[in-house]
This record gives sequence, C-alpha cells and structure tokens, in this order.
Amino acid sequence: MKKLILITLSLFCMAASFAQNGERMRERVKAQKIAFITDKLDLTPEEATKFWPIYNAAEERIEAVRTKDMRSIKSKIRQNPEMSDDEANKLLQDLITAEDEMYKAKVDLINNLKGVIPAKKIIRLKRAEDEFNQKLLERLREMRKKRGKPRN
Repeated sequence: MKKLILITLSLFCMAASFAQNGERMRERVKAQKIAFITDKLDLTPEEATKFWPIYNAAEERIEAVRTKDMRSIKSKIRQNPEMSDDEANKLLQDLITAEDEMYKAKVDLINNLKGVIPAKKIIRLKRAEDEFNQKLLERLREMRKKRGKPRN
C-alpha cells in the first residue's frame, strides 16, 4: 500500500513538474514574441503603451477559443471518426462558431489598432506574426530532430 501511495505521489509530482515546464516554455515564447514584434514594428514608447494592452486582449480572446473550443472539437473528431451525420453536423457548427470567434477577434484587433498605430505598422504586424510563427516552427523541428523524435 505504501508503495502504491509513493508511486502515485511520484507520478503526481512529475505531472506537476511537466505542467510547470510547459508554463515556463509558454512564457519564454511569449516574451520572445513580444521582443520580436516590438523590434519589427519599431513602436514608439507612446505607441507601445497603447498597442500592447489591445494586442494582449485579442491574443487572450483567441487563445481562449483555441483552448476551450478547438481542443474539444479536435478531441471529439479523434475519439469518434465514425460519428453519425447528426454528430458531424453539430461538430461542424461548433467549428464554424469557433473559427468565427477567432476571426472576429482578429478583425476587432485591427479596428482597435487603427487609432493607435499607422496602417503600415498594422500590416507589418501581420508579417511579423507570420515570420515569428515560422521561426518558432523551425525551432521546434530542430529540437525534435535533436531528440530523434519525428513529427507524427
């Protein structure tokens, strides 16, 4: 019985450690993204103080949809590939709703930024985000190669 408790506590501690490491990694990526975007947009201090609250709010809104809705949808797709037409239609409607929410958040971001930074910088923002995401994916691929784990 003591061994079972010890093993359970050990697994719990390992899971907590992985969660903390994942959170630290997300924070590092977020900090790198902030630095990258700040550099690419060449924000003035005045622009930056107005820009970041708007940008962060939009990012939080999009991430909430991704974690809450999209993960659930993808999980249901994986768990039940032989679903009925009714289930598939419901899932498609959920997918459309989630995608629409993310789209609205992006449109609101652009509209809210129009009064804060010039249009050219909003366009450069999109380019900077795409560039950052590409570099992040490349880094992840390199890390997987080093570990010898191919992407599924």
